Amino acid sequence: MNGVTGLLRGLGITFRTLTRHAHTVQYPHTEPELPERSRGVIALLEENCTSCMLCARECPDWCITIDSHKETRPPETEGGKERAHNVLDRFDIDFSLCMYCGICIEVCPFDALFWAPDFAYAEGDIRNLLHGKERLGTFMASVPATALPEGYHRAPSAGVADPAGSVTPGEDPDVDPEAQR
Repeated sequence: MNGVTGLLRGLGITFRTLTRHAHTVQYPHTEPELPERSRGVIALLEENCTSCMLCARECPDWCITIDSHKETRPPETEGGKERAHNVLDRFDIDFSLCMYCGICIEVCPFDALFWAPDFAYAEGDIRNLLHGKERLGTFMASVPATALPEGYHRAPSAGVADPAGSVTPGEDPDVDPEAQR
């Protein structure tokens, strides 16, 4: 008798579940709505990277490779001194090794690394999971606006005027580019 009541109770739960709406999303056909700060892929803002190597040193998986060289800039004012700065040659992240811990993003003192909610970047070959600075830079388009550094505005898309008159990093909004030449 005890086994029959257990069986009937189990069948009752099954029938109740059959009448409810499913919470699953048919993924390839319907994109899921992710939270704004979800961990998908690491995006690189190349202009902010100074090649300090903190992210590569702190990475527990050693999946970040950075190469750079020094160049000297002419003095900004007359009588000034030439300044040396690092130029980023290579910034690679091997996502086949990455464990998405976010330590690299946390230790970056110059706001060059961000979480982008893109997650559908799977590859058929593991060798294609090594993303360079060009590919990592394309993920910046999907970084939430609240995660971007203060004063940074996205460049407008090609053919679309930016109503706010946003300025990309490195540009001075008060200086005419033609006057600088």
